[in-house]
Amino acid sequence: MIDLPESARVGAPGLPDGMTPARLPVPARLGRLLVLAVVFVCAACGLVYELELVALATYLVGDSVTQASVVLSVMVFAMGIGALLAKRLRCRAAVGFGAVEAGLALVGGVSAMALYACFAWFGQSCSALVGFSLAIGILIGAEVPLLMTLIQRVRRQDAGGAVADLFAADYVGALVGGLAFPFLLLPGFGQLTGALLTGAVNAVAGAVLVLWLFRRDLSARARWALLGVNALVLALLAAGVVLATPFERAARLAVYGSSARVAVQTGVQEVVMTGGTGAGAGEGTGAGHGRKGSGGPLALYLDGRLRVSAENEFRYHEALVHPAMAGGPHGRVLVLGGGDGLAVREILRYRSVRSVTVVELDPGVLRLARTDPGLTRLNRHSLADPRVRTVTADAFDWLRQRGVRGPGRRAAPYDVIVSDLPDPGITASTKLYSQEFYGLAAQLLARDGRLVVHAGPPVERSRLYWTVESTIRSVGLRTVPYRLSGRPAAFSGGPDRSAGGAPPRDPAAPAAASSPATRYWGFLLAARHRPSFGLAPDAPPLAGLSTGELRAGQRAETRDRRVGLPASTLIHPRYQD
Repeated sequence: MIDLPESARVGAPGLPDGMTPARLPVPARLGRLLVLAVVFVCAACGLVYELELVALATYLVGDSVTQASVVLSVMVFAMGIGALLAKRLRCRAAVGFGAVEAGLALVGGVSAMALYACFAWFGQSCSALVGFSLAIGILIGAEVPLLMTLIQRVRRQDAGGAVADLFAADYVGALVGGLAFPFLLLPGFGQLTGALLTGAVNAVAGAVLVLWLFRRDLSARARWALLGVNALVLALLAAGVVLATPFERAARLAVYGSSARVAVQTGVQEVVMTGGTGAGAGEGTGAGHGRKGSGGPLALYLDGRLRVSAENEFRYHEALVHPAMAGGPHGRVLVLGGGDGLAVREILRYRSVRSVTVVELDPGVLRLARTDPGLTRLNRHSLADPRVRTVTADAFDWLRQRGVRGPGRRAAPYDVIVSDLPDPGITASTKLYSQEFYGLAAQLLARDGRLVVHAGPPVERSRLYWTVESTIRSVGLRTVPYRLSGRPAAFSGGPDRSAGGAPPRDPAAPAAASSPATRYWGFLLAARHRPSFGLAPDAPPLAGLSTGELRAGQRAETRDRRVGLPASTLIHPRYQD
């Protein structure tokens, strides 16, 4: 039995020794509602910090499953530590909570900016990611014990009821924060400003609770100290908001170099383009080999990964498209991905092509492919051709909708399907290399149709490449593997960064004298019967590809074939080296 004055024992059972009910400037019922409102706000802010760390880590480091696991596991572990440490602050719960919220607002608010700075100027952000996850988790974990003490001091309530109310407000706040991040903060303010504004809301909520509702619990010295700390935190966050745009510009300059000229956050991804502004940029021999204009060769980055380089993209797109156009008719063509219009450029060089359907997830990429001067020169205005129809949709969902129209309503088959998608990996792209995905694609293939897939680097990540091949074969298609040299060291076809996490090289900077090893693009050509391999009789002149080089790449991959790998499915993804 705790020895407290009668008023304490009646008004707030279960309080620590020596703690009396709070003297509030409002009735106890209203005070309790205010505490629960602050719990709601703090929970929303806390979940925004978590989601912001996961999103930014996925963008900077790659492999969303790994990054989400690291952030969430470290944060939950740290919350337990924070809860234990908060036990020492329960006797001065109001002061402790005020200090915790000020610290959380500052650390959570600047976390995105700090992670981006570590990546841009130091080339890595993994250590900072773990550090911020640990710090934010400790501070979030310290909130609940302190809030439990404060709410018990406001109004008499049994412990079970107090816990239920506290966690109800916490979980509802987490729901609001989880929905606000992708639908409000990220598209409306971006990651940097969104995190800073969240920190400001967090600081104000904590300050109102402590400096107003529980002000009579504070000594004059503690009150002025908390007021000064919160004012400093809000000033720092406000300065961050003001400096967010120049900071992002400087960080982008550090990552992409001085030639960066387009930076767009589309809602799906960040799109950055460098070079390609000089007269004649993106024009050249054959299929459109980019020449160095005043802005250097064009390069397109999606979420920081090099996806197109005008210096060698023609080799990639020629190898992707032209073998699939051989061996049969190619009047109707479907392109999955390829929103930059470069694969479409190669397809339209065949006069017998009647229609091309492009299914691209990001409308921002399609818009740039139609309007950016450098990119339109490179793709030769292919998306403006009347034979081309673009669809903004997820490729998997689009295939599924086309394949379930019912008897007598099945969509017309395609002679050629070109899969120009990000590399497979333990990411959102995994489903685009699954058994289910290829089964849907096979349903839309004509009887003698061909499917060609960009399947990732066949040498550096051979298990990944051959898992794609095994998955395609599992739906009844026969495959011909082949590869092509010339893949840039900085090229990343998928959402996962290469080991090391180094930022991409400035395309305007001189290249290294020699590459430590030959790098390859890997492709797979598939059909219901073993497809013929080569170039079509009506193939146009190619800038950097020959039948001999194609056949050499096919022979090399056939020699390196790995058999017995299980297929990747939606339930059991297997793209892991």
